[in-house]
Amino acid sequence: MPYISAVQNISSNPDDATATAAPQYPIESVDNALKLLLLLGEQQEIRLTDASNYLAVASSTAHRVLAMLQYRGFVRQDAQTKAYGPGPALTGVAFSVIGRMNINQLGRPFLQELNDVLDETIHLGMLEGANVRFMDGIESRKAVRVASRLGKSLPAHVTSIGKAMLAELDSAELRRLYPNDVLPRVTDKSITDFSRLEKQLALTRSSGYATNREESEEGVASVSVAVPTSVPGLRLALSVSAPVNRLPAKAAKEAASILIPVAKRFGEALG
Repeated sequence: MPYISAVQNISSNPDDATATAAPQYPIESVDNALKLLLLLGEQQEIRLTDASNYLAVASSTAHRVLAMLQYRGFVRQDAQTKAYGPGPALTGVAFSVIGRMNINQLGRPFLQELNDVLDETIHLGMLEGANVRFMDGIESRKAVRVASRLGKSLPAHVTSIGKAMLAELDSAELRRLYPNDVLPRVTDKSITDFSRLEKQLALTRSSGYATNREESEEGVASVSVAVPTSVPGLRLALSVSAPVNRLPAKAAKEAASILIPVAKRFGEALG
């Protein structure tokens, strides 16, 4: 049908002693290391001063904790910026946990619901650095439709699904992803400068949804909303894509009003 018409969650349960009670013999160094791992779940990178301030310890103490995490592969240090980011061991654990969450399996009913209501192509995407990976997709039943991008990866700034997730980042995180003012071009309508991207993301935050009109593919428009999750570092979004004539700019708000409650229920299902 046409669109124009159509950091940690700690239990407060006193019976859950494992979630509320501090250990009898706390080990401060272990606690500090775990705190930094949780911080990396919220930020793309951290600097030594960030770690020192966050832990309220001397820089030398923070450095020792980071050095051990780096030794075990849980963080890596950029040779030029000296900032610390997730290491292979941490990302390996994260993807293992995410894999066991069966995101696609949990998300499929919600994608199907949107596909049934909107009869356009629906996608589920995950933010991977400055790119978005399309994890699942259900195509429209119409003869002329947007093809599924399942398994593909695109620059996040040229897709509505990517912009919906980028809008969740703070200015420092965003700048770390885009250190240069000039952004890659995919089509003639792609955003190619950082300041313009910032303005679009500000609009996304205020409206609650992101749009894309031929920025990643000629003739294709899309609307997307972020999926709210309590998993640190996990950023997901849902989108609806259609030929531009079937998804005019004035219909974006209505499409978003259908996406938002479904994305909320999906996030609740993820826990």
